[in-house]
Amino acid sequence: MILHLYIARRFLRAFGIVLAVFIAILLPIDMADQLRRIGSDQGFMAVLSLALLNLPRGLNGLMPLFVMLATLVLFLGLARTSELVVVRAAGRSALRSAASPVIVALLIGVLSLLLLNPLVAATARQYDLTLARLSGLESRTVSLTGEGLWLRQGVASEQTVIRASGTNSDGTHLFDASFFTFNVDGVLLERMDAREAVLELGAWTLTGVKRWPLAGSANAEADAELYDTLTLPSTLTAEQIRDSFGKPETVPIFELPGFIRQLNDAGFAALQHRTWFQMQLSSPLLLAAMVLIGAGFTMRHTRFGKTGIMVMSAILLGFGVVFLRRFAEVLGETGQVSATLVAWTPPIAAILLALGLLLHTEDG
Repeated sequence: MILHLYIARRFLRAFGIVLAVFIAILLPIDMADQLRRIGSDQGFMAVLSLALLNLPRGLNGLMPLFVMLATLVLFLGLARTSELVVVRAAGRSALRSAASPVIVALLIGVLSLLLLNPLVAATARQYDLTLARLSGLESRTVSLTGEGLWLRQGVASEQTVIRASGTNSDGTHLFDASFFTFNVDGVLLERMDAREAVLELGAWTLTGVKRWPLAGSANAEADAELYDTLTLPSTLTAEQIRDSFGKPETVPIFELPGFIRQLNDAGFAALQHRTWFQMQLSSPLLLAAMVLIGAGFTMRHTRFGKTGIMVMSAILLGFGVVFLRRFAEVLGETGQVSATLVAWTPPIAAILLALGLLLHTEDG
């Protein structure tokens, strides 16, 4: 038990060093990138705040790399001081020696899921809002409530708020839709209710329309008009509607199941969000796989040589697992493979591969 705690402390210290080094590297690079995006007129504090808001998202995405490098630092350090030789001479197998770093990696993954994920969601939302405000981008909003789907479109002089009880998978075909048009002062100009609304190139095509002219009308109901079809200009596209939901990482892991249900109730497939949810749940296993891969290549005495080759092999194999996971994520987001399968298969396969390597090189 004392030996396990010693190795676990060494691993945590290596992880902290790697994390601190990458923060020191990533923060200035991100500040330069934010400066390019918003320009130097906004000032240093605006650039720094954007970089700090974007930092948790970057760290979360690089967590497998941090764990891999911490594993390499740990076992290379133990091998250089011959502590691994002493551990093996005491009768400890390679798997038992790697057990404590694996457990620590699993705990890091669980803590990242419970603590870092909500932090990333909050800072990512604030980052997007702050960047849009500082860069002066046009605001388009899509939201889901118990009443259905809400959209906003228009230009600075006129805004249209759209509510629909249902839609298709990409938000271009609305059912039971209402269109509320406001002027620049927020005065409601008109309302249109449509049985269906289809987004085409640059316009909504409305079917079964009732239109109330509210501005300057003494009796809007008496002045209401009925149309079989009506065309309403639009600044929205299918891509903008889909992107307006934001990236899945902007939704905390605890709220994702409810958000996915809302998307499904509104008619959206929510493939990206379902895949992201499963990816987050399987992330602790991926971190454990990184530890086992690093241990399989570095739990050897330095006198055997080829240490550089072994380190590069471990890093390349780790990147290969991450690339395979990203590729599987794309398959899940496009609906070609189930979200559960693409999220859990790569880390489980990596763990089995690393165990085979470790047993063959160290205990075989």
